[in-house]
Amino acid sequence: MHSNFNDLSMVIAVGVAISIVMRLIKQPLIIGYIITGIVVGPAILGIIDSPDSIQVFADFGITLLLLIVGLGLNPRVIREVGRIAAYIAIGKVLLATSVGFGLAHLLGYGTTAAFYIGISLSFSSTIIILKLLNDKKEQNRLYGKISIGFLLIEDLIATTVLVAVSASVDGGMTFSSVWALIYKIIGLLIALALFRSLILTRLHKMIAGSQEFLFLFAIGWGLGVAALFKQAGFSVEVGALIAGVILAPLPYAAEAASRLKPLRDFFIVLFFISIGSHLHLGTVIPILPKAIFFSSLVLFGNPLVVMTIMGLSGYTKKTSFKTAMTGTQVSEFSLIIVLLASSLGQIDEKVLTLITVISLFTIGASTYLITYSDGLYNVLERSLHMFERKKIRKEREQKKHYDLVLVGFLKGGHEFLKVFQQLSKSYIVVDYDPGVIESLENRNAHYIYGDITDLELLDELNLETSKLIVSTLSDMQVNETLLKWLEKVNPSAVFICTANTAEEAAEHYSNGASYVILPHYIGSEKIGAFIKKSGLKKSEFKKYREKHLAYLQSHYELFAEAID
Repeated sequence: MHSNFNDLSMVIAVGVAISIVMRLIKQPLIIGYIITGIVVGPAILGIIDSPDSIQVFADFGITLLLLIVGLGLNPRVIREVGRIAAYIAIGKVLLATSVGFGLAHLLGYGTTAAFYIGISLSFSSTIIILKLLNDKKEQNRLYGKISIGFLLIEDLIATTVLVAVSASVDGGMTFSSVWALIYKIIGLLIALALFRSLILTRLHKMIAGSQEFLFLFAIGWGLGVAALFKQAGFSVEVGALIAGVILAPLPYAAEAASRLKPLRDFFIVLFFISIGSHLHLGTVIPILPKAIFFSSLVLFGNPLVVMTIMGLSGYTKKTSFKTAMTGTQVSEFSLIIVLLASSLGQIDEKVLTLITVISLFTIGASTYLITYSDGLYNVLERSLHMFERKKIRKEREQKKHYDLVLVGFLKGGHEFLKVFQQLSKSYIVVDYDPGVIESLENRNAHYIYGDITDLELLDELNLETSKLIVSTLSDMQVNETLLKWLEKVNPSAVFICTANTAEEAAEHYSNGASYVILPHYIGSEKIGAFIKKSGLKKSEFKKYREKHLAYLQSHYELFAEAID
């Protein structure tokens, strides 16, 4: 335990130092993480005494990453890009495997080794692409959706290959073993879907009622389902992805994903470090020419396949090019496949080292290609016409925008919602109370579950285009956060917030609030105006009382529904 702690501490310290250098020279941090792995590994310093401990953390990162991907999947996106994603994934795997197999054979590798080299070159890295797309905030762009789509299909194909490799040790796959796997995954999916509909949907208030418990539940669910799939003969990665997909329709899915991202980022850093730590310089130098040759095939061949398929499907050359750049590296699945094949004695250590070096070369190069894809496209635009048909698809890369945003619902939000709906403008209600979310859902109101102080949620709301933002929350810090955000992204928006005291109201006004609601003052003003108008007649007060009771009754029903 002491050794593991020392290993991890020193690895993180070296990683921080190298990351500082990468920041100073303005290079992608992923490259710094891989360099860290090479530095702390046996190639240079040999710091890591227990590589398995680092690998465990890396596996956690992969699992959390795919869990978050699953949480973000929705049927609309799948319908939008599912067909082209399938074309790209299947075409790329078939062509890359065939070409890689043939060239490996020509270079003197045996049939089995050539097959593993070919299949390894065909898969692209889901982890690398998701990290880079997230850094560029382009995961919801059209090319980002297509890239994620074909990567996930490739992961499913890779999982099938993994299962086949595992089964080959007992004499190969048979029809009965294939059907057994199909029955297993169908049974698991049905069981998980029933558990969601019968159990999770009824417990959603308890799960989402505490941010801390939601965080813990999401981790437990993801790791638990991943382990279940592992026991059933599938990969942990597929189990984590399906765990996220099962939760995706629930209202708290987005908030759960947001809570998990910091933890994911830490473990993913260790994944990149673990890749670099596998290198031994003595075994790298002899296979370096072949590694460079196959890396060039991945960097140039795979993009040509993607651009050709997308061009024939009617996409613009820019979307095709940026999608193609996401296929320019070797996947972590490739490393897992050849590592398994090596442990089973089907390939020797040289092939494993070859694929590891190719993955490092291609990951490093693709990081730059994706990060600077817009500038690279501007340079190559004129030579890309052959990948674009005369008749192209109308591409819509729109980000959701809301003219009206209501933060918090129970404390006066009902009135604002009625006004928003009457104005017939795009609106959204933000709340993290699961009871309120259920009430809004029953009323067919537009809502999003989450904490408004979460910067990723603020970015998703796209407040740059909003006309009016109303916060019924009286929390001083929350309203100050919103004011600062709006001052930065949309200073022309009208911002109405709530305060508890006159002093708080004055501070909000000084920071740019358009209007500050003081509930006690408003009540006093209203009853004072009534007295001036109606005098002291008790009959008038009785009418006013009945009207007020009816109003409160409607709100009481709303609150009672939210609390039940």
